[in-house]
Amino acid sequence: MQNDYAREVVPMHERKKWFSISLIWIAVGIDLSAMLFGAQLGAGMAFNDALLSVVIGSLILGVLAAFCAYVGAATGLSTSMISRSAFGSSGAKIVSVFLAISLMGWFGVQAGFFAENATVAISEAIGIQLPIPLLAGIGGLLMMLTAMFGYRAIEKLSSWSVPLLIILVILAVGMAITKFGTASVGAPVENTFSIGMAISLVISIFVVGAVISPDISRWARTKKDAVLASFFGFFIGNSFMLVIAMILSRVMNEDNLTTIMLTVGLGIPGILVLILAQWTTNTSNAYSSGLGLAVIFTKTSKAKLTFAAGTIGTLMAVFGIYGNFINFLSIITMFIAPIGGVYTAIYYIGGAKMLSFESSAKYKAYPLIAWGTGTLVSWMTLENPIGLELFKLTTIPSLDSFIIAFVTQGIFCFVIKRQFTKENQYEVVK
Repeated sequence: MQNDYAREVVPMHERKKWFSISLIWIAVGIDLSAMLFGAQLGAGMAFNDALLSVVIGSLILGVLAAFCAYVGAATGLSTSMISRSAFGSSGAKIVSVFLAISLMGWFGVQAGFFAENATVAISEAIGIQLPIPLLAGIGGLLMMLTAMFGYRAIEKLSSWSVPLLIILVILAVGMAITKFGTASVGAPVENTFSIGMAISLVISIFVVGAVISPDISRWARTKKDAVLASFFGFFIGNSFMLVIAMILSRVMNEDNLTTIMLTVGLGIPGILVLILAQWTTNTSNAYSSGLGLAVIFTKTSKAKLTFAAGTIGTLMAVFGIYGNFINFLSIITMFIAPIGGVYTAIYYIGGAKMLSFESSAKYKAYPLIAWGTGTLVSWMTLENPIGLELFKLTTIPSLDSFIIAFVTQGIFCFVIKRQFTKENQYEVVK
């Protein structure tokens, strides 16, 4: 296998232009959970309000992703390796444990979600009832194998799957409109989502991807390429499927994606959409989980670690982690989102030198405190039963934790700079 630079800077001659990187993010954004949420959103609020919520939420997400991706391109390092510089060599292992385990779990959730939808689709399309654990195992294996081959395999998968997915999904919309018309798109519905709640959910569904965006943006040729790729990739990738699912649910008065695909006559193509949508999305989860483990187990190859992460995630899917989807999503964002706040504050406020690769410190107290503060605030703002629900900030707990960690670490950066300046002045006077 080619070198994936799991523990080192991606060399400049290996870097890519923004368009190919943006295709990866678009591919990651086209997934079943986004389509499911889009369908529920379309059925739960006025179409214009839902559309506004998707645009605003995706715009915020695109900006956040660009903010984090810039750091990845500037350093050439993965999220876990950036954490090594930010939190210290041993502190980063603690952070990487959360990153790796969380992404393993998310891999399992997505594989289980795929299996539950695929079993219905296959049964309706060709009359064969396959067990959910079997499909979860097959799906998890497919998704894991691509991740084992690294960034280049993910790039190739995205480059041909994104156009095919877009064609199939637009075909589904065209067939649905031809069959059912568009009269129901603007029809009034009972509001179950406020605009604020909808924006919050749009951001939450993909915020972890924004925080770990350096895993992909480290391959960007320039910082501008990284910003363009992440902004357009997250903005388009996240909003495209949400809007498509909203339209389909309105046209057909149905919020079940599998039923929608089968009703419009997309049997086998519908199954292909299910497979590709989850394959392109879940590959990135296994990939980033392997990068996290590479910081912890420094003597083991990244391919083997990715295989281990994918295997564990697949077993989670087989044993039904999908049933705890919402709770799991809330827990992982609580720990992962503030990591992004810490490393971006160090880079933008402390300066690029503070994120230099070489660091002799095992633990860096300030960043660990900032991370813990962000996580605590997220827990305090999360709804019961997972969180304490003591108060609200932005109404988006994951964004709250990112902002609090960023502000806390930013203050620490000013303190460190001031101490450094005083020490230098003292040396000059002496």
